[in-house]
Amino acid sequence: MARLHIASRIRHLIGLAACFLVSIPQPVSGQLSRPFENGSQSSGLDKFTLVSGPTEKQYIMEAMGGGLCLLDYDGDGWLDIYFVNGGRTDNFKKRAPSGLSNALFRNQGDGTFRDMTEAARVGGNGTWGFGCSAADYDNDGRPDLFVASYDRNLLYHNLGNGRFEEMAARAGVQAAHWSTGSAWADYNGDGWPDLFVAGYIQLDPANLPQHGSAKYGSMVGGGGCRYRGVPVMCGPRGLPGSGDALYRNNGDGTFTEVSRAAGVSDAQRYYGLGAIWCDFDDDGRPDLFVANDSTPNYLYRNHGDGTFEERGFLSGVAVSGQGLEQASMGVACGDVSRRGLPGLYVTNFSDDYNTLYRNDGKLNFLDVTNQAGLVAATMPQVGWGTFFFDYDNDGLLDLFVADGHVYPEMDQLPGRTRYREPNLLFRNAGRGRFELVPDGLPAAPAISRGACYGDFNNDGALDIVISNLDGAPTLLWNQSPKRNFLTITLVGNRSNRDALGARVRVRTGSDWQALERRSGESYLSSCDPRLHFGLGSATKADEIEVRWPGGSMTLLKNVSANQFLTIREMPESRK
Repeated sequence: MARLHIASRIRHLIGLAACFLVSIPQPVSGQLSRPFENGSQSSGLDKFTLVSGPTEKQYIMEAMGGGLCLLDYDGDGWLDIYFVNGGRTDNFKKRAPSGLSNALFRNQGDGTFRDMTEAARVGGNGTWGFGCSAADYDNDGRPDLFVASYDRNLLYHNLGNGRFEEMAARAGVQAAHWSTGSAWADYNGDGWPDLFVAGYIQLDPANLPQHGSAKYGSMVGGGGCRYRGVPVMCGPRGLPGSGDALYRNNGDGTFTEVSRAAGVSDAQRYYGLGAIWCDFDDDGRPDLFVANDSTPNYLYRNHGDGTFEERGFLSGVAVSGQGLEQASMGVACGDVSRRGLPGLYVTNFSDDYNTLYRNDGKLNFLDVTNQAGLVAATMPQVGWGTFFFDYDNDGLLDLFVADGHVYPEMDQLPGRTRYREPNLLFRNAGRGRFELVPDGLPAAPAISRGACYGDFNNDGALDIVISNLDGAPTLLWNQSPKRNFLTITLVGNRSNRDALGARVRVRTGSDWQALERRSGESYLSSCDPRLHFGLGSATKADEIEVRWPGGSMTLLKNVSANQFLTIREMPESRK
C-alpha cells in the first residue's frame, strides 16, 4: 500500500499524459443499472466486525487486513464464509493475544448465515490475522483452512464433524514474520496440494514507524512520512522485507519448506501481498504470480522439475507499461478475451491505475489497461480485492474491484479521493473493452479490503462478499436478468482431490470459455471453489473438456444448461 517516491510519482503522471489520452469508461447501455442488491443487514454477517487497531491508523499493520475464504466446510452444498480478523495495537506492542476472533459463518440456505466459530473451533489464537485460503491438503474430501498472520500462521484441519483441529506447528507451516497472500497448488504433480505464502515486512512490535518518524524522514524529504503534505503513517519503504515461503506437501500431514531450492524464496525481500497460481503458458503446470507492494512483481515459470524461473521483467508484468514500480496488492487471473490464454489484473494505490496485462503467449504480457477503458475510474482510488467473474452470465468475464484508502487524513483534503471509497464493477463489453457499471453496487463507500465471488443461494448467479476495515462485511445478491449457466465441481482421483490446476473449457456453438481450478486469489482471499460458466441464451454446452493435473482428459458432450455438475477424474480410486 505504500506510496511511490514523490519523484517517481511525478514521472509516472507525466508519463501517463505523454503516452496516451486517458479513456473514460462509459456507462453500460442496455443493461440492468443495478444488478446487485445489498443483503448485508438481513444476512446475519453484521455480527462480525473487522478490527484493525484504532480508527486513526497510526501504524502500517492497522491498514492492511483482512481476507476471507469461501468453502463448504460441512458438505451440505451451501457455500460458507470465513473472515480473518485483525488485532489491537496495544496488545500487539506487548506481543499479547488481542482477544479478537476470526469468524466462520454457516450458510443456512435461506439467505442468512449463522456464526459457528466457537463450535467449529476456528477463532484463531489472538495473533494479528491478515488472510486465508482453503484447500483439502490431505485429500480426505473435506476443505481445510490456512490463516496467514503476523508471527504465527494457522492451519485448521477439517475433522468432518463440524469441527477443525489446529495443526500448523505439527504440519510445519506455522513460522512467519508477517504472512499475507497464500495460495495452494500441486506444483510438482505428486497428487498433494502444496502451499505458497507471501511475506510482507519484518516489523518490530516494540519499534513501530508512525507519524513524524525521523528514521523514515529521508525517504520523503524530511519531517517524517507525508502524503499530499499531510502527516500520515509510514508505508513499507525503508523497512526490511520478509521472504516468501513454499511448503511442499509430504503426503503425511506435514510440509517441508523448499522455497530456496525451488527458486521462489524472494531473495530481494520485496513486499509480497497478493499471490495466485495460474498456468500462464498453457503447458499443464501451474505458474506463480506474486504482487509486490512498491517493488517489482514476480512471475515464476514452473519448469516441471520442482524448480521455477523468475520472469517478471522478461514477461512484462514486473512493472507498469511505463516501466514504473506500482503498489501492487490484489490480483486476478482470467481469460477475459476468450483467446485461450489467461491475463492478469493487479490493483494498486491512488494516483496510479490498476493494471490489466494481456497474455500474448509464451509468457509475454502487454499493459492494455487504457485500451480496455480501465484507467480513469481506478486512478483516484486504492484497489485491494479483485476478481474476474461472469456476473451477467453472458459468457464473458467481468471485473470487480474493492476499494478503500489507507489514510483517514484523506477526508481533510480537497479533491475527489476520500478514505471510504466506492467499489467498482466493470462489464466486459467484448473485444478487449470494459464498461463501468456506475450504480451496479448498492453499498455505501467503505474501507474495503478482501473480496470474493460466490453463488451463495445456488441460483446460478454469482454474488459478492466484501470484508471492510473497521466495519461489518458487505453481501451483495446478484439480481441480473436470468441467463443460462453451468456450475462445475471437480473431484480429482489420480490428481489432488481438489483438482487444483485443472483447466475446464466449455464450448457453446463456436465460442470457447476456459477457467482453472485454484485456491488463493483476489486480496488475501479464496473464492468459490466451483467453476461457474455463463452460457447466455444457449440451452446446453456442446462440449466440456477437462484437462486434469497430470494431463489426463475428460470430454463431455451435449450437457444441459442450468445445473450444478460434478465431474470426477477416472479411475474412481486414488493411487
